[in-house]
Amino acid sequence: MGESVAADLRLPVEDAIRLGQELTEAWACWSPTMTRDASRVAYISDRSGVPELWVQDLDTRPTPATRVPLTQDPVLAVEWSADGAWLACSVATDGGVRTQVWVVRPDGSDARLLAGGRDVHAELGPWTRSGHRVVVMVPSTHPAEPTVAYLADPATGELGRLAVGELIHVLDLSIEERLAVMRDGPRGHEFCTVVDRLDDVDHRLLPPDHTGSTDVAFVRHAPKGDPHPAFAYLVTDAGRARRELVAAPLAPEGDHAPPYTLAARSDAELEDLDADDEGALLLLLWNVAGRSELELLRTETNERIAVPGLPGAVASKPVLSRDGSCVVVTVDGPERPAGLWRLDVATLTWTAVTETPPLPDAPLVRPSLETFHGADGLELTGWLYRAPGSEERGPAALWLHGGPEDQERPDFSPQHQALAAAGITVFAPNIRGSSGFGREFVHADDVEKRFDAFADVLAARAHLIALGVADAGRIAVTGRSYGGYLTLAALAFDPGAFAAGVDVCGMSDLRTFYRDTEPWIASAAFPKYGHPEHDAALLEELSPLREAARITVPLLVVHGEHDTNVPIGEAHQLVGALERLGRPVEYLELPGEGHDYRRLFSRRRLLENTVRFLADALLT
Repeated sequence: MGESVAADLRLPVEDAIRLGQELTEAWACWSPTMTRDASRVAYISDRSGVPELWVQDLDTRPTPATRVPLTQDPVLAVEWSADGAWLACSVATDGGVRTQVWVVRPDGSDARLLAGGRDVHAELGPWTRSGHRVVVMVPSTHPAEPTVAYLADPATGELGRLAVGELIHVLDLSIEERLAVMRDGPRGHEFCTVVDRLDDVDHRLLPPDHTGSTDVAFVRHAPKGDPHPAFAYLVTDAGRARRELVAAPLAPEGDHAPPYTLAARSDAELEDLDADDEGALLLLLWNVAGRSELELLRTETNERIAVPGLPGAVASKPVLSRDGSCVVVTVDGPERPAGLWRLDVATLTWTAVTETPPLPDAPLVRPSLETFHGADGLELTGWLYRAPGSEERGPAALWLHGGPEDQERPDFSPQHQALAAAGITVFAPNIRGSSGFGREFVHADDVEKRFDAFADVLAARAHLIALGVADAGRIAVTGRSYGGYLTLAALAFDPGAFAAGVDVCGMSDLRTFYRDTEPWIASAAFPKYGHPEHDAALLEELSPLREAARITVPLLVVHGEHDTNVPIGEAHQLVGALERLGRPVEYLELPGEGHDYRRLFSRRRLLENTVRFLADALLT
C-alpha cells in the first residue's frame, strides 16, 4: 500500500525537473539599504535573470521598482550613502570570485568604477557617516602581502589610504571619522580593534586571550546617562559559548571600561546587528537552530522587545532606519523566495516591500528539523525534505552545505523541492563545523578533527535509515564547495556507503587547493584546514584525489569556469583521474560563473542535470 501511495504522489522525472525550473525562475530580492529619511530603499534582485541594482519608494504597500543600470556583471551588494547622493555596489568581475566596487547616482547617472577588476579584488566597506566617502579594501593578489583599505571619493574616484593589515576589514567609522573599527585575523579567530586616527593608537575591543570570531562591530553614542562618550557594539563568540551582543565603552586617552555582555541567549546565536544613528535603539537578529527571530533593544534602559510575526522562516541583512522608526529585512522560507519586508517599530506590524513572483501551483515540502548524534555522541541536526508519500524506505540524498561554517536552514531551495517531488527524500544536515550552534561546535572539525566531520556524514546516512525513510542501497551524497569536498571524501574514504554522488565546486586535493586559490582565501583558511607546509602530510591524507581509485559509483562533478575560490583545476584533475580509471563520471562546466552560480541559465542547467543524474542513479 505504501508503494502505491508513493507512486501516486511522485511526479515523473521530467515533471519534477519542470517544477524545479519554475521555482528557479521565481526571482528574489535581498541586500536592502535605506535613505536617511527611510523614504526609499535600494536592493539587489535577479528578476531579469541576473542580480542587478533596483530602487523603489518605501511605502506601506508594494510600489513599482526601477532598475539602475550599472554593468553586465552580477551586482552582489549595495549601500546607500548617508547624504542620499550615492549608491556603492559590489560587483562580481566576469561573474567570478573577484569583485569590483562601483558608485552610481540613484537615478543611474555618474556610474564610476572605484577599484577592482580581472587582476585585482576589491571589497566594499562602509560609508563614512557623512556619506562623502566610502571604504574600499584591496587584498593582495600575492602571498604574504597585506590588505590595504582606502577612503574613496565617489565624485572623483580618488583613493586615500586609510589602513594596512594582513587580513583587515574596516567595519565602521565614527561620525567624525576619528575612530575606525577594524577586524583582522583568519577564519574563526578574528579580533576587533578600534583605531584612534587622530592620536594614532589602537585598542583591542576584547581581551587577547578571548579566542573566537567577531563578525559585526560598530561605534555609536553612549546610552544617555553613561559617562563614556561612545560605545562599540560587537557580535562575537570570542571567549563565549555562543555569539552574543557585547558592549565596549570607549573614552578619550584610552581610559576604556571593560566590555560586557549586553544580550545573550542559551538557545540561540546572535547573527546580525544594526543601530539607529544615535545608538538609542539596537536591532538584533537571532539564529534559533536555523530559524530567525528579531528583537529590539533600547540602550538607555536595556529593555528588550521581541518582534512577533516574522513573515518567513529565515531573515537576513536587517537594516534599521537612521531615525529608528522602521526596519527593512530580507525574509524567505521553504515555500517562498527571498523578498523584502518592512517593520513599523512603533506598531510592530509588517508590510511587504517587494512583490512576490509567480510560483507554480504545486504543493511544496516543508522540511522538519531532525536531531541525531555523531559517533562520539555529539548532538547534530538537519532538515528533512521527505518525499511525498514516502511511508516506506526509498531513495534519498544527503545535501552537505559549504563553508564549512555555513548553515543549512529552512529556506527556499528549488533543488530540494524538485528532488522530493521526483520521489527522492533530501536530508540536509548541519554536521560539526557548521555555524549557529556555538563556538565549540564550529571549531569541532578544525585541522586534524576533519575525520570527525567525515564520521558525521555517515551518521547522517545512518539516521535516514533509522528513520525508515531511506533504502540503505539507494542513498546518494551531494554538496557544494566544502560540501562537495565532503562528498568526494565520503565516496573515496568510505566506498560502499553511497550509491552515487554530486560534487558541486568541491576541493579534490587540499594541497592543490592551497596552491591555486586566491592568496587571501588561503591565508584565512590555515586554522580551519591546516597549514600547507606545517600540515602537509595531514592535508595529503585528507585529500580524496589520492583515493580516486576507490570511487566506483556514478559521480556528477560541477564547476564554474571562473571559480578562483575553489579553482576549476580541482574538478579537472579529479574527472581526469576517474576517466582514466574507467569510472562512471559526468562533468558539467558552467561558463561565466565563479564559485556561486548567479545567472538563471546556469542555475537551471545545474538543477536539471542534478535531478536527472540522481533519478537515473537512484530510481532506476
